[in-house]
Amino acid sequence: MRKLKYYVVTTLDGFIAREDGTWDCFVQEGEHITDYLESLNLFDAVIMGRKTYEVGLKVGVTNPYPTMKQYVVSRTMKESPDENVELVSNNVVEVVKNLKNEPGKDIYLCGGADLAAMLFAENLIDAVILKVHPVLIGSGIPAFKEIVRQTDLELIESKTFRTGVVVLHYDVKN
Repeated sequence: MRKLKYYVVTTLDGFIAREDGTWDCFVQEGEHITDYLESLNLFDAVIMGRKTYEVGLKVGVTNPYPTMKQYVVSRTMKESPDENVELVSNNVVEVVKNLKNEPGKDIYLCGGADLAAMLFAENLIDAVILKVHPVLIGSGIPAFKEIVRQTDLELIESKTFRTGVVVLHYDVKN
């Protein structure tokens, strides 16, 4: 069975973006970028929320992960701007369960916090990978919202980069 992995960039105080959705606070250069790009080879499918997808749309990127099957969860988008991106407007849990049961590599959950909260509540997230940047911003969009139950994690691996970025790999203990 494929694993669904919530791989998210966060500030040290737990935010994935500023309140306005911008993320200029994160370290934009360094070996952690290469590490991230290499880690994408572990996945052949990506699921993301509309707000996450729209970050790329604002700069003209309609197909952000061309080597993966892409799913965008949205109740408001009526049509995908790219033939390689499938919209999921309902039955999200069923879609994720079906994806996990298909053969293939792991599935990249690429944000956002609302989608992650829903999938945590359904016990569908198997791993959490946090790329923690050495910055505090005080407020913003949290990496984890409205998780209805305590979720215990087991640290599997950690990497520290010269930029101060730390990547923490956790398995979810269900």
